[in-house]
Amino acid sequence: MKGISFLLTRLLALQLALASAAFAAGPEAPFRNPFTGAELGFADILPLGEPEADPYDRINYIAPWEVKTSVVQPPPAPGSPEDLGDLAELKRWQAVRTNDQCAAAWLQEDAGYEAFFGAVSPFARPAPDNVAKIFQRVRIDAASVMYLLKRKYQRPRPYLRDINIMPCVEKEDSYAYPSGHSTVARVFGLMLSELRPAQASVFMAYADQAALNRVIGGVHHPTDTAAGKRLGDEVFKALKEDKNFRSDMDLLRRSLRP
Repeated sequence: MKGISFLLTRLLALQLALASAAFAAGPEAPFRNPFTGAELGFADILPLGEPEADPYDRINYIAPWEVKTSVVQPPPAPGSPEDLGDLAELKRWQAVRTNDQCAAAWLQEDAGYEAFFGAVSPFARPAPDNVAKIFQRVRIDAASVMYLLKRKYQRPRPYLRDINIMPCVEKEDSYAYPSGHSTVARVFGLMLSELRPAQASVFMAYADQAALNRVIGGVHHPTDTAAGKRLGDEVFKALKEDKNFRSDMDLLRRSLRP
């Protein structure tokens, strides 16, 4: 295991990077939590403060700069054929979506492991505490990368661009591109696929459905979710380079149901 001092140093560097991003955006663009949309101030980012009793709560596997984010190219230019295709696809889904589809999308608002994979989880339900913590650590790592890309591209949510798009799930305050739900679901799906290769097609189908639910719900363009999937692939590659993550994957293997 890496020493605690090294990990805290790495986390402090990450916090400084996030603070720099918030400062560069200026006071008119608040720094927000990637999933809850809650506005954060510099006091929430710095100083680091005292480490908590459980390092799972504060220390992650990778930093954003360890992920190959170049795979996420800029979103389609506003008014371009691809951009107009995005909006057309959202309107198509809006015309045909069912109440059950909207309800399924609502159930995944949390963007957590149970919401995405509870129905096919290879672990006991509810997931044991140590299993849940590993997935939460991964979620935080994925969100850290995704959030910085959202701030970089600043693509508005589809319903802010076209008043005819009416979401059937809760509206988000954050930017649209890339999709955080799609990123996290993709990483979780890849983890499960490595743990249970025989069920890989099932896990990846659930990850793809989680991404599609954001389009069905009207809160993401299709290209947002496609970018989220590409980012998820790269996050997983970076995670596999970290020995702490590999060790925790072994723990997850030991926690699988027979």
